[in-house]
Amino acid sequence: MLQPNGLSLATRQQYAGRVPGYSACATVAWRERFLEAGFRGLANRGVDFCSASLRKNRGMENGIKESQVGLSKNGTHTVLPSAMVSEKGNKNDKGVLNSLMSGALAGAVAKTAVAPLDRTKIIFQVSSNRFSAKEAYRLIYRTYLNEGFLSLWRGNSATMVRVIPYAAIQFCAHEQYKKRLGSYYGFQGPALTPIPRLLAGSLAGTTAAMLTYPLDLVRARMAVTPKEMYSNIFQVFIRMSKEEGLKSLYRGFNPTILGVIPYAGISFFTYETLKKLHAEQSGRVQPYPFERLLFGACAGLLGQSASYPLDVVRRRMQTAGVTGHTYSSILGTMQEVVAEEGFIRGLYKGLSMNWVKGPVAVGISFTTFDLTQILLKKLQRVSDVER
Repeated sequence: MLQPNGLSLATRQQYAGRVPGYSACATVAWRERFLEAGFRGLANRGVDFCSASLRKNRGMENGIKESQVGLSKNGTHTVLPSAMVSEKGNKNDKGVLNSLMSGALAGAVAKTAVAPLDRTKIIFQVSSNRFSAKEAYRLIYRTYLNEGFLSLWRGNSATMVRVIPYAAIQFCAHEQYKKRLGSYYGFQGPALTPIPRLLAGSLAGTTAAMLTYPLDLVRARMAVTPKEMYSNIFQVFIRMSKEEGLKSLYRGFNPTILGVIPYAGISFFTYETLKKLHAEQSGRVQPYPFERLLFGACAGLLGQSASYPLDVVRRRMQTAGVTGHTYSSILGTMQEVVAEEGFIRGLYKGLSMNWVKGPVAVGISFTTFDLTQILLKKLQRVSDVER
């Protein structure tokens, strides 16, 4: 049966279900005009009809204003109240804040847990002494006897100053890059295809490294020098700037960026992939904490192994001012290290310790981030319900 405006009742009802603005129109007459205009492809006119109806018949008394009009995938037009847009913006802001907080905590917990091993690794990386597990243990033990237990965490304050913003930026950037790449490629989150998944991790690591690099250099300097040389972080900045120039604060920047691209890319890619495979095989969306630790350990093992030679190079270049060397380029540093110590013993010095330290640190980092994110989202939902 045809209605007066030429549309059948079935067609009218079907279209009404697809057009959100239809039910918002104040009168039957305005609804008829909205439907007819929208059905004939003149949705902008339909929206205008409905907007005019709202303004005329409601006087905007309900405090809701129309702010966005856009096409959805099925070709229908959507009118979004500004309250909804504002709420969506608030959720995005909270998501970014949650990522920053979770990332900062994850980085702090992970680095503090492995700080003694990390300091020992750096000392071997920047010296010509041969590395072995036995020698590493002796170094840790001598440090404990001569300088006390807390000396094993020397430089950890500089590490925290660097790692908290670094981890916060890296994890937050990763979440944002996943959304952007997912939107671009038509996927979201764990459904990202392998290449975008790898790219999101690399971009996140590069972003964080570029923004926090001087702090990483300061941390390396404090790890390999005695207390008398640098008493605090600010003194490192001041002395380096005066004695070696401001440019020295970015010494080793190039190998850092080249190293972080495969490291962060492979780490995030491996962790996200293992979680995706786990969900498909087990049917559980969220892995148990020990499973997250295991996935993170695998991610750290692969990521650090792939980029380790560049890690040695950057440490040599960062500490050149206090070790008496003049490393000026990546290739020059590699050639000098290989000539003095050999390819494996030089460029992969301390890798076995990194196979212990790295997986533990990355596993703790990823697990802490995920669990903190889950906790913050639950607290946010509870807060929203109470409102």
